[in-house]
Amino acid sequence: MIRLISLATLLGLWQIGAWCSEPRRLPGPALVFQAIMEEARSGALFSNLAITLARVIAAFVLAMSLGAAIGYLMGRNRIADRLLDPWLVALLNLPALVVIVLAYVWAGLTEAAAIGAVALNKLPNAVVMIREGARALDPQLEEMAQAFKFSPAVRLQHVVLPQLAPYFAAATRSGLSLVWKIVLVVELLGRSNGVGFEINMAFQQFDMKLLFAYALPFVGLMLAVETFLVQPLERHVARWRRGGARRRDRA
Repeated sequence: MIRLISLATLLGLWQIGAWCSEPRRLPGPALVFQAIMEEARSGALFSNLAITLARVIAAFVLAMSLGAAIGYLMGRNRIADRLLDPWLVALLNLPALVVIVLAYVWAGLTEAAAIGAVALNKLPNAVVMIREGARALDPQLEEMAQAFKFSPAVRLQHVVLPQLAPYFAAATRSGLSLVWKIVLVVELLGRSNGVGFEINMAFQQFDMKLLFAYALPFVGLMLAVETFLVQPLERHVARWRRGGARRRDRA
């Protein structure tokens, strides 16, 4: 109910702003909704949303996989941490735009370059969070696992992952919010399809209706991902971690 009130307030403020401005600069909700329906009927809206979402998923999975492995290694191995820390600091402070431009210059205007550039921008964020989680692993639980001669798979499932779960959840939330923003920039600079490309075309034509027609459904899609995937995942991880803690206590 509160969310509906908040949404209605936002729409009301938007409509008031449209009345106080020119339709060419700030079209009202009705005009934007009409443009959304036109793009949806043509099929362009859904195809571009699907293309952008596929890039988000591919870059996110790649970055989280590599980031988790590197972060765990750095958190558990002091030599690896010292060797890789300068690289990590450099990536953390390297502007996303520089990474994108370099990827396109070196690898061409290809899909691999686009996804790789997004993943590389997300990678240091995942490494930092998982590294902190690996550093915080309870040494007593490690000793217990060795005493009971847990196999690597059992130790990973019942000792390591429950402790890393909050860090994975935090990396997932922050990572998604970062990835889908950078994907739009990547599409704007070097792809011929996707939401970012369409927003760029609307900007060049100063077509604010079309710009909003692609921006708002994309925001709605990301809110749906957050509500129906990320938040349930966080709740599941919290229950899994509590269950793992109870099992360790009984042991």
